Amino acid sequence: MKLLTVIGARPQIIKAAAISRAIANGFSDQVEERILHTGQHYDANMSQVFFDELGIPQPHYNLKVGSGRHGAQTAKMISGIEEVLMTSAFDGVILYGDTNSTLAGAVAASKLHVPVYHIEAGLRSFNMTMPEEINRIVCDQLSNICFAPTQTAVNNLRNEGFMESHATFAGGRHRKVCNCGDVMYDNSMYFATLANQRCHIINKLGLQPNNYILATIHRDNNTDNPERLLAIMTALNDIAQQDNIQVVLPLHPRTRKMLQNTTLPFSIAGLESSATNSINNDNTCAIRIIPPASFFEINMLEQYAKVVMTDSGGVQKEAFFFEKPCVILRPETEWVEIVEHGAGLIADANYDRIVASYRQLVDHPVHFPHLFGNGHAAEKIIETIIEY
Repeated sequence: MKLLTVIGARPQIIKAAAISRAIANGFSDQVEERILHTGQHYDANMSQVFFDELGIPQPHYNLKVGSGRHGAQTAKMISGIEEVLMTSAFDGVILYGDTNSTLAGAVAASKLHVPVYHIEAGLRSFNMTMPEEINRIVCDQLSNICFAPTQTAVNNLRNEGFMESHATFAGGRHRKVCNCGDVMYDNSMYFATLANQRCHIINKLGLQPNNYILATIHRDNNTDNPERLLAIMTALNDIAQQDNIQVVLPLHPRTRKMLQNTTLPFSIAGLESSATNSINNDNTCAIRIIPPASFFEINMLEQYAKVVMTDSGGVQKEAFFFEKPCVILRPETEWVEIVEHGAGLIADANYDRIVASYRQLVDHPVHFPHLFGNGHAAEKIIETIIEY
């Protein structure tokens, strides 16, 4: 069986590592995987380092699409993926998450009657202003198998009628919904030991374990809105000052650009330096910027943080895996289980709510039940595809 894995953003590269590892270790005699990189993330620190670090096979195809408006970027991806699918006979396309690469892969494959397998199906924020919400809903509708990572995701699909769907795909196949667990839980557990052996970022930064805050900010509604960005940064700075704790902020290129054009009433270490792999050891500022972190680096920073503050869905989840409380810098989350169990609090970009959420999480015990499978989601996914 020949499968095409479509990736484009670095979270997808990381998720693909679990599937590639499962195929290599247990299904290499049954499955041949080809990897297509759309080039949605094209910066070396945002993409190539993950292939190098995680041992993922280099892409067989690279569309090098780059950034651009949603329509133009997605159109280029659809055209490029279609071209690849027409040059070779593929038995299915594996897609991850909710990016424009996900949407493009679903449209291109379904038009050519190639089965679509969507990993992280059924996630819903119910916010239709989010491009990611549109992408994940369309992809689910076009998918032969919706691989849901949690029972909540399965329930979302059930509520939308997926269980009773009469949709018929090529070859008379019907849609299947599978609660497989989360491939990122697979990865986090698998790579945690390797990260401790290979990565020394905690020592390089001079951090004390469980005595710093890890923050990540990248969503455009935060980075491109000066008022929201200022509120988040001010809250981070004040928390750090009040608790005498440092905030470590691996900075997305877009966020760096916006921060450099924003007047802040406090100093930030590393903001004016270029986004290189150098480590700035200035411990005098409450907020400390470092370049985009590699997978092992972010893994280590998550493992040893006291609290995580983020607008990233993936980082929210990884914080939960490592039993770290999380302040969610968004008005909603698709990972509602984290909030329901009190391990994450939604603060949006509201100064008062960010400060109050942090205080609640550090002043009260937080519990982390097992919600994301048994660490073998990738094997279940490949077995299900083979059976299908």
